[in-house]
Amino acid sequence: MQLAKFTDYSLRMLIYIAEHPDRLVTINEVATWYNLPKQHFVKIAHNLVKLGYVKSSRGKGGGLCLNKNPEEINIGKLVRETEPNFRIVECFDSGHISCRIIGSCKLKNILHKSINQFYDVLNSSTLKDIITN
Repeated sequence: MQLAKFTDYSLRMLIYIAEHPDRLVTINEVATWYNLPKQHFVKIAHNLVKLGYVKSSRGKGGGLCLNKNPEEINIGKLVRETEPNFRIVECFDSGHISCRIIGSCKLKNILHKSINQFYDVLNSSTLKDIITN
C-alpha cells in the first residue's frame, strides 16, 4: 500500500506552510525546500486552494497560507480527498473485476477492515499533530 505522490506532496506542502505561519509561502520555495519539481506543487497548490485548505494571493509579494487553523485540518479527510481511487487490490474497483475467486474470497473483508483502521488512525490526527512548531 502506498499513497500517491499527489497525496504525499499535498501533505508536505501543508506541513511547510503550517511551519511558516508568519508569512506567505511561495510554490517555488516549497519545491526548492523538498528538492522536487515545481510543476508538481503548482497542481497541488491549486487543488489545496480548491479544497479550502489554503488561500492564495497572486502578484508580487503573493503566496500561500493556510485557510484553516492546523488543528482544523484532519489528515484522514485530506487523504480521502486526494486519494479518490485508493484501491489496494483489484476487487475494490467494482467496474474492473476479473478475479476468478471473487465470490468465495474472504481476503477482501480483511483488507477492508485494515483500510478502515488505517483511516481511523489518520482521522485521529490533524495537521497540528504533525508539524514541528
